[in-house]
Amino acid sequence: MKKLIAAFGLALLIAGCTASTPEKPSNLQAQYETALKNAQAAVDKAASVGGEWRDIRWKKSKKKYLPSAIKAAEAGDYEKALKLLEIVQFQAEAGYKQAMAQKNAGPRF
Repeated sequence: MKKLIAAFGLALLIAGCTASTPEKPSNLQAQYETALKNAQAAVDKAASVGGEWRDIRWKKSKKKYLPSAIKAAEAGDYEKALKLLEIVQFQAEAGYKQAMAQKNAGPRF
């Protein structure tokens, strides 16, 4: 009887240690919504000076990071969506900086 109780206790201990983690909180969804607003604002800012990079949302691009992020969020994969939105944010900010740095570019005679 003692062996049975010990085996049962050990089984409960192992099951408790390997139990799956609870579902991710909806905090990811709130982070996604904030990141989406910030990314869209950055993209609009870059587009206003002609600095939007191709892979952000261009139809002919294979990557299309912004639409891919939105699709991932609709599927419930907020972690993937947040990673894609980080790329969108970076590309939008870099595109804006590039456009502003090169706004007076031209031939030098």
